[in-house]
Amino acid sequence: MTQPAIATIGVYGFTEATFLETLGGAGVRLLLDLRQRRGVRGPEYAWANSARLQETLAAAGVGYRHVTELTPTTEMRRAQYREDDRQGVGKRNRVVLATEYAERYTRDILDPFDMDALVAELAAALPAGSTAALFCVERDPEACHRSLVAARLHTRHGLSVTDLRPD
Repeated sequence: MTQPAIATIGVYGFTEATFLETLGGAGVRLLLDLRQRRGVRGPEYAWANSARLQETLAAAGVGYRHVTELTPTTEMRRAQYREDDRQGVGKRNRVVLATEYAERYTRDILDPFDMDALVAELAAALPAGSTAALFCVERDPEACHRSLVAARLHTRHGLSVTDLRPD
């Protein structure tokens, strides 16, 4: 079994067309949705709401899996929002995670998660040379918990990680 490649991608900054083009260009065959709430407010990003996104991905030949075990809790998200308010930034322009959020997410979600099982599942399910994408809403991975998951996959499992960003 070959090790899968990992990408990270968000919603903000993409259109539906550029999102699909970016996934295709990176060889993404499986999207791992790490969102607690799988909807995005506003018509600009309606394409990223779960049901519609799953239909679009299926038509493009990309699998979808909601990884509920890696979603942040509501209280973690509230801690991030408090820090965002303190710094005067919003989710769409955040550039870094709050320290409290990152520490709690790592301790309460990431540490107990069976990453070995996920890596084995991806290696078995993905064709050689293809990629699985960690997906959430923030444009920049550094502003999102997907960066913590990606770092764990890289440091502990040696997986290659690429951050996919809008142009």
